[in-house]
Amino acid sequence: MKVVVIGGGVAGLAAAYDLAGHGHDVDVVEAGPVLGGQVRTFEVGGGRLESFYHHLFLSDTEIAALLKELGLDGDLQWIDSNVGLHADGKAYPFVGPLDLLRFDRVSLLTRVRLGLAALWLRRQSNWTKYEGQRAATWIRRAVGKQGYDKVWGPLLRAKFGEHAEDVSLVWFWGKIYLRFASRQGGLFAKEQLGYLRGSFGRMVDALATQIEARGGRLHVEAPVERVIVEDGRVTGVRLGGARSGEVIAADAVIATVPSEHFAQIAPEVGAASAEYARMLAAVRYQWATVLVLALDRPLSPIYWLTMTEADCPFVVAVEQTNLVPPSTYGGLHPVYFSNYVDPGDPIIEEDADAVLARYEAHIKGINPAFDRSWIKGQWLFKDRAGQPIVHYRYHEDIPPHRTPVAGLYLANTTQIYPEDRGQNYSIRLGRRVAQLLEAERASEAR
Repeated sequence: MKVVVIGGGVAGLAAAYDLAGHGHDVDVVEAGPVLGGQVRTFEVGGGRLESFYHHLFLSDTEIAALLKELGLDGDLQWIDSNVGLHADGKAYPFVGPLDLLRFDRVSLLTRVRLGLAALWLRRQSNWTKYEGQRAATWIRRAVGKQGYDKVWGPLLRAKFGEHAEDVSLVWFWGKIYLRFASRQGGLFAKEQLGYLRGSFGRMVDALATQIEARGGRLHVEAPVERVIVEDGRVTGVRLGGARSGEVIAADAVIATVPSEHFAQIAPEVGAASAEYARMLAAVRYQWATVLVLALDRPLSPIYWLTMTEADCPFVVAVEQTNLVPPSTYGGLHPVYFSNYVDPGDPIIEEDADAVLARYEAHIKGINPAFDRSWIKGQWLFKDRAGQPIVHYRYHEDIPPHRTPVAGLYLANTTQIYPEDRGQNYSIRLGRRVAQLLEAERASEAR
């Protein structure tokens, strides 16, 4: 087959890697200047760092298998987790169950209820029974008003803003279930997180190298203007931008772009099926934003510090050098300050200086000694489709991979369910759609 893959993130690259490996003629077209999507990297102190923070859990078996195929598994490090919760101006470590018992912002009874509720969800493998239920309702019932108001409620609001009350219980279940799966040895075992020595950009590079070695072609700065459909079947794509009007013919197309963008470049999909069009339009996204500061000294001793204060303008502070050594970045300490916002939020139009000005007081809340003189580099990254809003009826809005147009497939983060978005599941998504495409072509040929 001649296949075009739209999007050079890890889902698209994984699909192209498999298809090219099976002898198909593959073109990957990426609108941006580099490959990798949310796993793209930039340089800090001579080292490579992901634009959006990344680590693995022990349950992330898809990416572990791919790294082994690419010969990179020897560089996958498993490191004891170091996470915490920032509440009422104080950082509380949250590495194990004893840390929960020490969390004095809630009563002892509430702490016990929080622990038991997490254990209960960890033991529930049949997540489908939670379909159609709101996480907020279940949490209040399981841990009480104080547990919701002081712990889980702020986290849901920080992640989903005004949509917090409608977040699916399945989404919440997935967060708890997978976090426990990253602990080997029982309840009191430490959580371990995985990181690829040299950054996950090495995986992106290896995928690109293998795709080209297998005869595939990679195109950057090549936005797709239109998916070409003739007589109900896809026949290729027409490019825009600097390559406007150029057509790449194809027997099949896999799109890994956000649903709203897919609807724009492939309007025939909506014309062929009103229900498919409804599902594409139903999913709402939040922007993912991260301010990255490269500091000349540590900010805190915690890798992943979740912020629960209602007025804090960022969700989490992720200090990369509490996971890997500062020598990785020439002695600097990169810290991510992450947030998720609805379209129209002021941060979408702001630059790094403006965001830092709003964040500074809260960064000082983490470390009162913080001073701008510590900053040796700053960057602001944004992704307009960073997080689908997983509401309690979300399962009704997930579009199938197979679209109503023959030969046209969709593989994007809206279809990662019940798990949350992440490179492990994007890789799984891309490989599954590649398999689906091949199976259907084989069936047609019989």
